[in-house]
Amino acid sequence: MPLKAYGVLIARAVDTRREGATGTPHYQIHLQDDGGTHYRAAVNVLSQERPSELLYLVDEDFRHPVTDRLDGLPSGWNTLPPGPGGPNLDFVRGNLFDPAKLRTLPPDRSGPDNDLADLLDHYVRRAVDDTAARLYVFGERFGPEPTVRDKVFGFLPGNGVHDIHMNQGNSRKFQGDDGVWQDGGLLLHFPAQERWVGIFLAFQSQSWHTDDVTGHALDDVDGNRPQPGAQPVRIVAALVNPVGPAPESETVTLLNASPAPVDLTGWHIADRLGQASPVPPGALAAGASLLVPLTGGAQLGNHGGEITLKNADDLKVHGVSYTAEQAAREGWSVVF
Repeated sequence: MPLKAYGVLIARAVDTRREGATGTPHYQIHLQDDGGTHYRAAVNVLSQERPSELLYLVDEDFRHPVTDRLDGLPSGWNTLPPGPGGPNLDFVRGNLFDPAKLRTLPPDRSGPDNDLADLLDHYVRRAVDDTAARLYVFGERFGPEPTVRDKVFGFLPGNGVHDIHMNQGNSRKFQGDDGVWQDGGLLLHFPAQERWVGIFLAFQSQSWHTDDVTGHALDDVDGNRPQPGAQPVRIVAALVNPVGPAPESETVTLLNASPAPVDLTGWHIADRLGQASPVPPGALAAGASLLVPLTGGAQLGNHGGEITLKNADDLKVHGVSYTAEQAAREGWSVVF
């Protein structure tokens, strides 16, 4: 079953604490919302399963429509209903980043800037020093516990967020936490710089092809994340805001970057809500591009969105996202 209390905490970081590499260490963040309520964010830096080092990705200039979807949420804890309608994170379906760019780091090692706790500290301490900065912590709520002080920072009641990592495609031991549109993550907003930083974590044991309902790893499918530059066919552009009145003729451009033709029969393009449009059947020659008109379902809104390419087995091949700012220029294609 999915997480019991998924949502996003919006608060200011006021302190941090790093734990050693024994047991199940976490990077601990003390936060306080605008109403004065205290929280602790417990960020995993080591997996209980081998390989134990976590996968991580930091986007220092994170641009994705999810930041606009967060606009208007109040400070403090916000429960997010399941599904793609809100600002929920999903590492597989949300096209937040390229999984091929994930890397590993040890949890804690002597010396500067050489472990996952150092990396988290680099960004979170900047937010601690900036009173205008806010953290958006996605994960599962724990507490409040009215009579129990927080075990790390000592505030009362104990209260916070954990599971701040990918929460689908788990091994059987942790399959009970699987779900879709409930992944954890850290977004840091620095208003003075008009900049967002995205920090995303996953376990090496997790699958990147998951069931659209349960979030479980798909059987008999290679769930390994793609290797850099290994996707033969990818989305390279989209005409999101064509010239003229609605209904508009939106298109997506595909490129076969491989040295061999690829049969696109049965392939389709899907939007965030899962609505799909077919790709013209037949072989796409090596090095060739294909302009795909979006008919029969998929829609590209002008307020930002996600575009996913799936093969004949309904498995994700490639995915991109675009912001409202990128879609604002009528008649211009967004290039990825």
